[in-house]
Amino acid sequence: MTDGGKVIGAKLIERASSIERRNGVSLWRQIADKILQGIASGDFTENAALPPEVTLAERYGVNRHTVRSAIAALVQEGVLKAEQGRGTFVLSRKRLSYPIGARTRFSTGLQGQTTERHIALLSSSTEPASRRIAEALSIARGSAVIRLETRGEADGHPVSRATTWFDAKRFAGIETAMAETGSITASLKRFGINDYLRHSTVLSARHADADDLADLELQPGAIVLVTIAINVTMDGQPIQFAESRFPAERVELKLSAGD
Repeated sequence: MTDGGKVIGAKLIERASSIERRNGVSLWRQIADKILQGIASGDFTENAALPPEVTLAERYGVNRHTVRSAIAALVQEGVLKAEQGRGTFVLSRKRLSYPIGARTRFSTGLQGQTTERHIALLSSSTEPASRRIAEALSIARGSAVIRLETRGEADGHPVSRATTWFDAKRFAGIETAMAETGSITASLKRFGINDYLRHSTVLSARHADADDLADLELQPGAIVLVTIAINVTMDGQPIQFAESRFPAERVELKLSAGD
């Protein structure tokens, strides 16, 4: 086993046993995810070559067309590059590290890793608060809440997709502020909230749904990291409830006890 432009496949091949049939996820996507895991865990250096398609097909117990579909998806996602007559190689693809702490902010969380950061408002609406939302915001069930659908972008690439709720009585017009500022923090300042804290965060992971696939420019079967969060004022009053999704292939979440 060698590195550089040579084939590095032993560790990747060890993952073949975890391929599952009839589990609701296509075989090609499972293989693509295993390759992604191998890259993320350091099995491959930059410009390392994947084993030939026929070798991968034999090891995973699938046909070459299935392997080819997995590789094609990863080429489209910018993870691999295919060179005619030479093979398929790993591109340098370092994931962004997004900190989750007392002061979780999209703009500052990616500072130093990206040049430009922006939150785009995709849509907004007013709806009655469900029990879950009402409890999170400490308001009566059925009270009007403003729902924002947003996408976080870094250097022109989508890195997060969020659904956020605010008490409509207290934050009337926050959708306009979001459209104008591209920032939750800047929008809250218009309502006299100059600082706020992360009260709680629940983490999970799942396959991206249709909307996330489209908005985050992912392939079917891609995994998203999910955060369910409540932000509060400095004196503990809930102001924001949000569910955010991050593409696991581009972003890692880093828990921090500090700001």
